Amino acid sequence: MNRTKQKSFKDTWFFKWILDNQAVAVLMITFLVFLTIFLLTKISFLLTPVVSIIAIIMLPMVISGLLFYLTKPMVDFVERRGRLNRSASILFVFAIILLLIIWAMSGFIPMMMRQLSTFVKDLPDYIYKVNKEATLLLDSSLLKNYQTELQNILSNISSKAVGYAESVSKNALEWASTFASAVAKVTVAIIMSPFILFYLLKDGDKMKGGLVKVFPTKFRRPISRILSDVNSQLSGYVQGQVTVAIVVGIMFTIMYSLVGLRYGVTLGIIAGILNMVPYLGSFLAQVPVYILALVAGPMMVLKVSIVFIIEQTLEGRFVSPLVLGNKLSIHPITIMFILLVAGSMFGVWGVFLGIPIYASVKVVVKELFDWYKTISGLYDD
Repeated sequence: MNRTKQKSFKDTWFFKWILDNQAVAVLMITFLVFLTIFLLTKISFLLTPVVSIIAIIMLPMVISGLLFYLTKPMVDFVERRGRLNRSASILFVFAIILLLIIWAMSGFIPMMMRQLSTFVKDLPDYIYKVNKEATLLLDSSLLKNYQTELQNILSNISSKAVGYAESVSKNALEWASTFASAVAKVTVAIIMSPFILFYLLKDGDKMKGGLVKVFPTKFRRPISRILSDVNSQLSGYVQGQVTVAIVVGIMFTIMYSLVGLRYGVTLGIIAGILNMVPYLGSFLAQVPVYILALVAGPMMVLKVSIVFIIEQTLEGRFVSPLVLGNKLSIHPITIMFILLVAGSMFGVWGVFLGIPIYASVKVVVKELFDWYKTISGLYDD
């Protein structure tokens, strides 16, 4: 009799349209997620010590994580081909990296520092010359009908730009203390990172097995699959972005040198570093380039514009597809939204870590959704 009642209840409109409705299920899950977030905000004071600890170890852990994904293939190669044990292979790779750092510090870094300091010192003069060139352009017959509007826009932009430039020059000493504090934190992180990196490279494969064993036997296989997918996503992203950044930096350096742009090597290296921020980095790197190009004259503006078009074409059509492929499976519009939201909420950390964190969370959410589809039966054909 109970079976008859239960069966008849499943056939009622209430079950079919409420309990067996995908939209209602999604709304219930969304409600529970936001309820959990709301409860966490109410007990946030309990998490303050945890947040403080994370803030302290964040920088060395991020540096170590990035270096881990960059150096692990090299360590694996040396261990496999060089017939060395794991520790000896790690120390061998560390020695090569140390030699490269010494070479860079003796050559490129002093040159870059000299060029950057000279650029910052001369920035107000550059902006004044840009303003002068733009004024001459406004006086041309082609823009005669729009002179009033363009002059107002130009005056506002130039006044703000000159103000910022003078502020950079005058407040350099005041910013030196803040910069020194940041350098101290980075120095401590750099000192700690090799030790963390060594143990990540040495025992990284064991960490996954140890972490999986914490979970009940029933959940070990899906947890292991999630960790492997997340690791694959992070590895592909870090290695791909750094490879693309190096190629972009080399391309910009060569092309800027060929067109005769001042500080071409430094600006090329900066463009490569900023290129690790997808889409936005390349455009931000062009700001100082176009300032110097405007100072040099219209012909240089045309040259650097051609260089930028060539680089973007090569990067978009050949370099990024060959290196990155479709590893993250994230739409470019989604990437733009992630950068904007994460950057506004978490600053520099959000810009650099937003996409890999999103890719990792996406793996976890996909796994949970597949599990939910299996047990709920709401998505069966």
